[in-house]
Amino acid sequence: MKFFRWFLSSSGLLTAVLLYGCESRVLEASEFSLASTHLAVPAPPRVLTNQKLWVALEAYLGHIKPNETLPANLVLESADEKLLLQDSQGIKHKSSRIILSWKKVPLKKSRLIQRKVAGPFASFESADRFANQLRSRGIHAQIARPDDWEVWLKKDQKIQKEAQFFFWSKTFKFHVQPVLKTRNSSILLSGPVNIIAPGGLRWKGGVYNGPFVLQPDAYGTWTFLEKIPLEDYLQGVVPYEIGNSSPPNALAVQAVLARTWAIANSHRFLIDGYHLCSDTQCQVYKNPTKASTEVKRAIAKTAGKVLTWKRRPINAVYHASNGGVMAAGDEAWSMKSVPYLRTKLDGTLKWQNLFHLPLSNRTNVKSLLEQQEGAYGSFHPRFRWTRVISKEELKAVLNVSKINAISPIGLSVLERGASGRVLSLKINDSEKSQQVILKLDQIRRTLRMLPSTLFVVEEIEDEKWKFYGGGFGHGAGLSQAGAIDLAERGWTIKEILQHYYPGAIYRTLSEVFKAP
Repeated sequence: MKFFRWFLSSSGLLTAVLLYGCESRVLEASEFSLASTHLAVPAPPRVLTNQKLWVALEAYLGHIKPNETLPANLVLESADEKLLLQDSQGIKHKSSRIILSWKKVPLKKSRLIQRKVAGPFASFESADRFANQLRSRGIHAQIARPDDWEVWLKKDQKIQKEAQFFFWSKTFKFHVQPVLKTRNSSILLSGPVNIIAPGGLRWKGGVYNGPFVLQPDAYGTWTFLEKIPLEDYLQGVVPYEIGNSSPPNALAVQAVLARTWAIANSHRFLIDGYHLCSDTQCQVYKNPTKASTEVKRAIAKTAGKVLTWKRRPINAVYHASNGGVMAAGDEAWSMKSVPYLRTKLDGTLKWQNLFHLPLSNRTNVKSLLEQQEGAYGSFHPRFRWTRVISKEELKAVLNVSKINAISPIGLSVLERGASGRVLSLKINDSEKSQQVILKLDQIRRTLRMLPSTLFVVEEIEDEKWKFYGGGFGHGAGLSQAGAIDLAERGWTIKEILQHYYPGAIYRTLSEVFKAP
């Protein structure tokens, strides 16, 4: 075997005498852990054990797209002191600026990976529901997100309704690995690659404290993630979810929910070796240094507090505005109904007396959408909204969602939930030979111009439709606009939480630890 010999220069750079240069080293197949369905990586530690979250700042690094040779470099810059890098083989490097490129490294023996795949699903919640149905029948199902959410089974797993799955197969002949670019050399690294930033790391306009890790995922690409204490993580979530300047009790409520949601959903990316992403598929996590004094005070005031059901953190979903009526969880996603996410009119007693649940038909929904006074959070800019879409625009968005064999001429609501939200939307084809039926979260995932599924739709002229709706988001759980309104009215943290999550218990994590 050939080796590097390392020296720390006066400039702080570790340089090497390269005894085999940067030639492509042929990797033994045994160097890669392999599951029958994917490239296996170690699972992250439980959040409740060490109070740390592993959050992906950038995923799918090193992905080689069709007609491309190699992907863009990963550039890491310090905010103050020099960055310290060390890979799994002991290679070390110290610099204020680290540049990592990518290299195809051939495997000595190719590896075949095969699986049955269901999907894509519009959300993790829908994929999770389907996976749990399979698990209840003793079938080992895994949730992954190579692009969209999918459910994976072993290739030889026998199941009913085989048509729900397609077969996926790939032969891995090479492995993409990071390469450290220094002044004088290119050095092949082995993952995981640990990076410490004593003075912080500059990343996408912000500064993050770390520590950081670059590690392989289940798809043959790499993830750059931050290992961050749970309470520090909230500083990068709360300001971007509800705003730095929201009333103190609204900030405190958001802190409780962000903490609860993070713990309850920390299994989302288990297959990829981390807990959460940093985009809208999880909670938005950005530059934590922008958290205001008020945000930090709200986090400290609620330190360690979560919402629970049966002594476990709840799935504390929230959104921007519910348009005056809360949705049950199963009106938003294909999920099992939970008692703390209920359909409920969200407003003063006067508002509640104006309408009667369920709002199960167009007339009732239209009546609600024509009113605003008395609803909580009615100041939100999308509390009421309109959208107009033409046939060509509708066809274009269907094509984006890979529904490209339909020429739409008609839209009709097939089913509404108790809150009036559309559960099923039919799009008719001009030849009447086929139709597309969008359900639950798939509606907004496909028709992204719609702020919510609380709407009525009508054809205003030939092949042009107008949507008139209310709210922004899925409508289940807390309305952020409503929480701001209630906080300004003097409601306490517990009162706001109980209003939006009836029956859930506000308690400390130490009590959750004691749960059997």
